[in-house]
Amino acid sequence: MTDSRTLAYINMFAVLGSLENLCELSEEARNLVKTTKPVSIGFEVKGGPSATLTFNDGKCTVKEGTDGCNVKLPFSSCEKFNGLIDGTVTPIPSKGFTKISFLLKQFTPLTDMLSKYMRPTEEDLKDEAFFEISTKLLFYTISVAISQIANHDEIGKFSARHIPDGVVKMSIAGGPAAGIEVKNHVLKTTKENPEKFRALMEFGSMKLAHDLFDGKVNAVAKVGEGEIAMRGMINMIDNINRILDRVALYLA
Repeated sequence: MTDSRTLAYINMFAVLGSLENLCELSEEARNLVKTTKPVSIGFEVKGGPSATLTFNDGKCTVKEGTDGCNVKLPFSSCEKFNGLIDGTVTPIPSKGFTKISFLLKQFTPLTDMLSKYMRPTEEDLKDEAFFEISTKLLFYTISVAISQIANHDEIGKFSARHIPDGVVKMSIAGGPAAGIEVKNHVLKTTKENPEKFRALMEFGSMKLAHDLFDGKVNAVAKVGEGEIAMRGMINMIDNINRILDRVALYLA
């Protein structure tokens, strides 16, 4: 079972949030959203999350709230916002009609590019550069989704109540890393390598990570084979893994 409110938080901060990383990783993405002046798009969901994506000189940044945005897209429910992500809802701006050209000609193609990386074909993955970007984007999306599920999904919150304070480092050997900070059973993901952490979960290679994200291999088996390293407070990792199981349900 999943719920639309948790999915809205995942879509906002894990899925749309990964546009930050897409613009870092892909020159094509950077060129697509290069602007003479910053453009900030605010997404405000009734009963759910709100955030602003700012595009400036090919870079994308995400922050909570919609203060100061010059384009505003309101959604009457979490279901409506989730419809934007799955392509069944077309929002109407309540602010920033002069920026509609950016929405149609730059932002929408950027999200289409993200979808291609997030749901690649086998043919796409034969390209080494594409494979690397796809894997990194999936990693960042999943690492953020873990925190959103821990904070909003009832089953996720149950697991979060059993995680002591501290940072869990998730990483791919030779690749990206993220820190999941736990404080009073609330989780927050930082998409950079943490200097200090109490527990570590590291995937042995980019290929292994992608196969795991696709559900092609069994995580428990790979731990046994030594291809997934786990160190530190096992209690933290165990409960993060329980939440990770929920990620697949929401991102399916």
